[in-house]
Amino acid sequence: MYLIAKLYYWLAGWKTIGTIPPEIKKAIIVAAPHTSNIDFPLARAFFYIKKIHVNYVIKKEWMKFALRRFFHATGALPVDRANAANMVEHMATLLKNAEKMFILISPEGTRSSVKKWKSGFYRTALAAEVPLILAYLDYGKKEAGIGPVFHPTGDYEADMNFIHNFYSRITARHPEQYVVG
Repeated sequence: MYLIAKLYYWLAGWKTIGTIPPEIKKAIIVAAPHTSNIDFPLARAFFYIKKIHVNYVIKKEWMKFALRRFFHATGALPVDRANAANMVEHMATLLKNAEKMFILISPEGTRSSVKKWKSGFYRTALAAEVPLILAYLDYGKKEAGIGPVFHPTGDYEADMNFIHNFYSRITARHPEQYVVG
């Protein structure tokens, strides 16, 4: 997959920026902006190029038939969105019990335009006592990257101001659908 991902980025004219510091073994990777179906293959290719194994949440409905093997092989963690009440606790437990694990979560929760980000990624990092790694796809610069590593303090407003400030400089594939916050 590494070679396919490298070829994909080369043909598309994308570049990669940054990596996860080697001392970090567990984290929530914030994946924003997420406004297009192409975001997934671009992000997944980035992590193949960087040789970083990531897991990501996906609707359980996608884990059927032939797609199940594909998504499982690429790190999918199926979730039942109809029963989302325990999702933060479930993800935090997965992280706490793992020796090494990175979970990729889009704070928007959908490709559609949203008025406000969901807070589950933040609450999961707090509960699991792991950092947030701010990852991005910047369509304006054609770069995929790892930004700062951020340790949530528990002051949600202050922490989200820092996170929103970082993402406010990133160009989404569909900027009209992207709301930072």
